[in-house]
Amino acid sequence: MRISVDRELCIGAGMCALTAPRIFDQDSSGRSVLLEPEPAPRHHAAARAAEEICPATAIRISNRR
Repeated sequence: MRISVDRELCIGAGMCALTAPRIFDQDSSGRSVLLEPEPAPRHHAAARAAEEICPATAIRISNRR
């Protein structure tokens, strides 16, 4: 799994950081910061949940490595 965040689309809602705190954080402006672009399999469900809940659709997940 490979994750990317479009920080231009991010509106700073913080849902990603709340849903998957080992993968996402927020900077001082509230925008998403990607901590783990290739998370361990045990975090995949949380990453997918964060992608689905993002109100700005700023998170993208692909299955390529």
